[in-house]
Amino acid sequence: MPANELHVNHDDDGGMAAGGAPGAVHHHEPAGPHVHEHGMLVELEDSREGATTRRAAPDHVHFDQQDALPRVPKRALRIGIGGPVGSGKTALVSALCRTLSPELELAVVTNDIYTTEDADFLLRNGVLPAERVTAVETGACPHTAIRDDISTNLEAIEELEEKLPPLDLVLVESGGDNLTATFSRGLVHCQIFVIDVAGGDKVPRKGGPGISTSDLLVINKTDLASRVGADLGVMARDARAKRGELPVLFTSLTEEPSAATVAAWVRERLEDHRR
Repeated sequence: MPANELHVNHDDDGGMAAGGAPGAVHHHEPAGPHVHEHGMLVELEDSREGATTRRAAPDHVHFDQQDALPRVPKRALRIGIGGPVGSGKTALVSALCRTLSPELELAVVTNDIYTTEDADFLLRNGVLPAERVTAVETGACPHTAIRDDISTNLEAIEELEEKLPPLDLVLVESGGDNLTATFSRGLVHCQIFVIDVAGGDKVPRKGGPGISTSDLLVINKTDLASRVGADLGVMARDARAKRGELPVLFTSLTEEPSAATVAAWVRERLEDHRR
């Protein structure tokens, strides 16, 4: 068969088939990954270690349907904080509240599926008065409330803005989700994605929109690296490969409970927002 020829047969129902196999399309190319499509699976080049590789086809992509949130200097900067369960999102929010609340008018919206656990954690630790913390129970996968249907979070933020003095900063914490979780740009101005060393040094190279496209990637719990055999140099290298010039910060909230480097990044974003 000539190079680059796409060989397609049609089955009795009008579907495409290759080599008589209903629903299959075979691409033949002279070089590069050899891609075969079989129904909803795409066969890719073998992995680095030789594993046969398949990918769902078409790619599972979520599109943000909202217009980008405008920057209004006299309105609060909104920062979304997302990441997997247990990565340290709530601990980071708590640290930022402790560090920034003396200098900024600050409020928080937390998201959990069935509980108010994260909001209660903040209140137990006394980082903000109760009137500055709103809990959202999503009742579904956390990304639905921060990306797909953001209405409840928008209402929560608007209520905080109405009842409190003019706010400088609103932190919106997502419930624990996977590496594809991102915030709608209609909900927040910028996004922090938190992963942790305890998940292993392979996590950055797994990629996903959270790792690859967030405005800041935080790699947390560096104090555990030696205990779990994670190589921070590998994590830094792989994060750069996935993110290019986008910033990455390594943190240990046990060793540095003020989250000083992340707080400094937030201050810079706030300065940009006010211009």
